[in-house]
Amino acid sequence: MSGIGWRARLNRLRRRVARWLFFRMLFGEASMGRRLPNTRISAASCIEHEDRLTLGDHVYIGPFNFIEASGGITLEEGVQITTHVSITTHSSHRAMRVLGREYVAWTGERPGWVAGPVHIGAYSFIGPQVLIEAGTRLGRGTLVRAGSVVRGEFPDFAVLDGRPARVVGDARQRDEALLQRHPELRAHYDAWAGRTER
Repeated sequence: MSGIGWRARLNRLRRRVARWLFFRMLFGEASMGRRLPNTRISAASCIEHEDRLTLGDHVYIGPFNFIEASGGITLEEGVQITTHVSITTHSSHRAMRVLGREYVAWTGERPGWVAGPVHIGAYSFIGPQVLIEAGTRLGRGTLVRAGSVVRGEFPDFAVLDGRPARVVGDARQRDEALLQRHPELRAHYDAWAGRTER
């Protein structure tokens, strides 16, 4: 076997082992003393202040996400965080620029400091490359399109898009089309979404 052939095989084997060990999604997590048998979090995501992250069951946090939960983050049941998503509960960039070297030693409220908890409602979907900023609250069934920058409060079933994100639709319209094709799924949908005016 040539030098190129054995190196290629070794590299393929190394990638498979790394994928199996580090990027394999496993069911079963815990949050706030509760077992969550259907929640999955990728080992390739970074979670800071995990003790301030409250999860429901059936949550999925995919690879390469950054979740900074010092101000408190709640992900209700069935939330899906795809990949390369950042969720932050504080922003210090203005305070650091204003205070300079005094930022670390400053006592009391820091000028320009932004902080607030993040809450994402049940069965919401967060697309790739999304930034969710401090103080954001998303209603249940929210869909956030890829690349959006989200700050503020948004209603149930909002479809969000843009930089800054704005409401561009209602997820129930898409859901209804699918439920028309599969009426046997209506009871499952209504169990979490409830019958709301469309």
